[in-house]
Order: sequence, then structure tokens, then C-alpha cells
Amino acid sequence: MGFEDTNMNWEKAAKGRVNQFHELEEFRLRAYESSSLYKEKMKRCHDTKILQREFQVGDFVFLYNSRLRLFAGKLKSKCPGPYKVTRVFTNGAIEIKGKEGPTFKVNGQRLKLYFGECHEISIIEVVYLEDA
Repeated sequence: MGFEDTNMNWEKAAKGRVNQFHELEEFRLRAYESSSLYKEKMKRCHDTKILQREFQVGDFVFLYNSRLRLFAGKLKSKCPGPYKVTRVFTNGAIEIKGKEGPTFKVNGQRLKLYFGECHEISIIEVVYLEDA
């Protein structure tokens, strides 16, 4: 046995390694395309379930409170309110105000229109004048 017989054919091994690398790269690209198609399909499915809600300033709304989902109790409402819409933003955010307290912004998807009658409480000050 000569020295040449025990050595590997380095050129053949290098080409085999490069071919393996190319196969892995093609597999990665197919997986990436597959995942991007899956993401697009899931986005379309998710977007069909989003309700288009349009609110006007002055509307009364209920706010869904997702924190009450666990251990809420049977009689505790998940939708406190009604709140009054004070401002509508173009990105879907809505500014609302309760009967007392400051205004705050919420995602419009968390709101539902209140169709009942809601009368604003206005404080009237009565002043009695004495005859002089």
C-alpha cells in the first residue's frame, strides 16, 4: 500500500461537502417559504374575525375587561360602563371617559356600543336670592 492509497481524495470530499451545503440551503429556503405562506394564511384567517367597529364622539360604550375572565364570579360583569367616547383616533384607539375619573385610551376592539338610554348627570346649582 502506497501513501496515495491511504489519503482521501480531498477534491471529491470538498465537492461533496459543498453539495451538502447547497442541499441544506435549499431545504432552509423551502421551509422559509412554507412558513411565510402559513403566516399569510393565518393572518387572513385572523383578519376575517376582526369586526370593523366605528365609534363617533358622544357614543356610549361598554368596555370588555379581560382581566375578569378568571375567577370573576357569577354575577360580576365583564363589561363595566357605560363610558362616553370623547375622541376617536385613526389607528383604532378610542379615548373614553367614565362618570368620574380621567379619560383614557383603549383599543376599539375592546368596546361595544351601548344601545340603552344613558343620561348624563349634570349638576345644577340653585341660588336663592333674598329680597332687599
